[in-house]
Amino acid sequence: MKSIIKELFAGCLTIPNLISVIRIALIPVFGVLYYQGDVLWAVVVLFISGLTDFFDGKIARKFNQISALGKLLDPIADKLTQITIAIVLYLTFSGSADKTIKAFSWVFLIFLVKEALMVVGGALMIAFGLKPVAAEMPGKIATFVFYAVMIVIIAFGPDIGLFKAFVLPNWLMIVLVCISVLLTLVAFCSYLPGVFQQVKERKSAK
Repeated sequence: MKSIIKELFAGCLTIPNLISVIRIALIPVFGVLYYQGDVLWAVVVLFISGLTDFFDGKIARKFNQISALGKLLDPIADKLTQITIAIVLYLTFSGSADKTIKAFSWVFLIFLVKEALMVVGGALMIAFGLKPVAAEMPGKIATFVFYAVMIVIIAFGPDIGLFKAFVLPNWLMIVLVCISVLLTLVAFCSYLPGVFQQVKERKSAK
């Protein structure tokens, strides 16, 4: 356990890790802005968070600043952000006057449950001396689509959208969210082989 913690914090003072910390700090900022009615600024914060998520990995690879802590911080920032967005939109949709939107609100709980399982699972893996599995391409695609869809919904969603000049039809919004849900579930399944492989290797070593 001590060796894993030592390895985790080795070479941790990097720009990508600082960006991940900033992304985590932006989470409550987004929530407060959204519930204070400053939806435009909430969208801006969400956009900045998604943009920095795209660049921190590129910076890490380009300047050889990949670290064990970065591999942990980046997905934690993703998951906490997605959990917050899922909670915010679930509460918003469940209180909508539109019956279709209100009935559809439960779908955001899928994002919440998936990300909560990932956070708890990652913590348990560290506790048992295993390394959290790094994000693969399905996870990166799912995260990108999630950010894109949620920004579109907050900006143009029916009954809750910021910009009333153009409002998404209910059916289109439902399709976009379902695509994001499907990609999220695929991404979740893509982590499982890596987890099972580590468990198998641990048992073989014993």
